[in-house]
Amino acid sequence: MAAVTRAGSPLLWIILRRLGLSAALLLAVSLMIFCGIEALPGDFATTYLGQSATPEAVENIRRELGLDRSLSARYLSWLGGAAQGDFGTSWANRNSVSAQIGNRLGNSLFLAFFVALIAVPLAVGLGMLAVQYRNRFPDRLISLLSLAAISLPEFFIGYLFILFGAVKFGVARFPATVYDGMGFGERLSVIALPVATLVLVVLAHMMRMTRAAILNVMESAYIETAQLKGLGRFRIIARHAAPNAVAPIANVIALNLAYLVVGVVVVEVVFVYPGMGQYMVDAVKVRDMPVVQACGLIFAAIYILLNMAADTIAIVANPRLRHPR
Repeated sequence: MAAVTRAGSPLLWIILRRLGLSAALLLAVSLMIFCGIEALPGDFATTYLGQSATPEAVENIRRELGLDRSLSARYLSWLGGAAQGDFGTSWANRNSVSAQIGNRLGNSLFLAFFVALIAVPLAVGLGMLAVQYRNRFPDRLISLLSLAAISLPEFFIGYLFILFGAVKFGVARFPATVYDGMGFGERLSVIALPVATLVLVVLAHMMRMTRAAILNVMESAYIETAQLKGLGRFRIIARHAAPNAVAPIANVIALNLAYLVVGVVVVEVVFVYPGMGQYMVDAVKVRDMPVVQACGLIFAAIYILLNMAADTIAIVANPRLRHPR
């Protein structure tokens, strides 16, 4: 049956295999997250009760939280709940972790969506423009600005935007705090500064990789044939080179989109934005392990999912990848 499936639909077989590998990788990552957090020094019960707590009080808290059970029993219980979308109860405030994460994840995805909406087409467009004017002033200017953006840490860019956008000129709002019931337009005005910061952070990398991918395709024989036919350079780039550079461009876009959800901790802290990153930092401070474990697993799942999507797009765009030797 497997042989028939593999022969009849190689694309479907490759995608199913990718799904299986992604699930196995996520399972392995969940074990690493759980064991790694358990190995951290310190104890929530002692942190929660203070250094003056009696051993009996500490033991009671540990028993109440289930910390007196074996590591394997706690992991299997946590994994079973996570598979059903139940990440347990926060140790710090006794609220459902899943409910709190739902709100925070929605905020992070809202921010990431508008960053991607601006950064992805802008990066592809600037990459194509840089190839169009290769080794000329526009290309060198774009490369210089992208190198400057890559060199500056995101917290520094964020503080610059706060200083000039919110303090000196007052054209943007700070802090970037959103809440339930806030109107859509008001949300957009609040997230303007973190969006601008993240666009600069991810734009440069995506643009440079787009430029490199298209330039690599421009060395192909069929591009030379198109040039000999008298086609314009931008038409060759847009209609012949860019579509064949989809695979590496999709990979770098997927990695940067994963960063927008997984790696925005610094930006969320700088702008006091109530997203997943800020939530995880707050949980680490008080050693709220169920929250930290849940955030780590969700971050890993998003990263793996986006990379699998990039692989799938590359396979669909490049027929040669469907028939590996």
